[in-house]
Amino acid sequence: MTAWDIKPQGVQGQLKQVGAHAGDLEKALNTMVAAMSEAAQAAGTAVPGSQASTPLQGPVPVGAAPLSRPMSGPVAAALGQYLEGRQDLLKSMSDRIEAAVLGAAEATGAYVTGDLDAAKHAQDAAKAVRLDLLKDEAGGHK
Repeated sequence: MTAWDIKPQGVQGQLKQVGAHAGDLEKALNTMVAAMSEAAQAAGTAVPGSQASTPLQGPVPVGAAPLSRPMSGPVAAALGQYLEGRQDLLKSMSDRIEAAVLGAAEATGAYVTGDLDAAKHAQDAAKAVRLDLLKDEAGGHK
């Protein structure tokens, strides 16, 4: 490959779009988890009436939640297992998006830095040329 053709402004625009879509995905996943939690609570249990909670005795600090908790039923357990089974997949998806965005930004930054370094080397080389010696060469102006 003889040259690169990266437009940093274009990359920045694409990264902004990907970031916006990643934010939308995060909102959708959070909404899904909240909806599944509500569904699990609303599904109830297979236990009748007062047996549907585990009463615990003891003092509770002011403002703290009560110690009694409703029991979860088979639907809540299944929803919990579903989310638990997909937790690694969802985290992996998030990690890959983050790595792609950061990698593209870092690579573009290195490209720009390399471009600036190449320009500096060219300027330094141009400054190092001794024009007085070139005038003495054949074909040079005297």
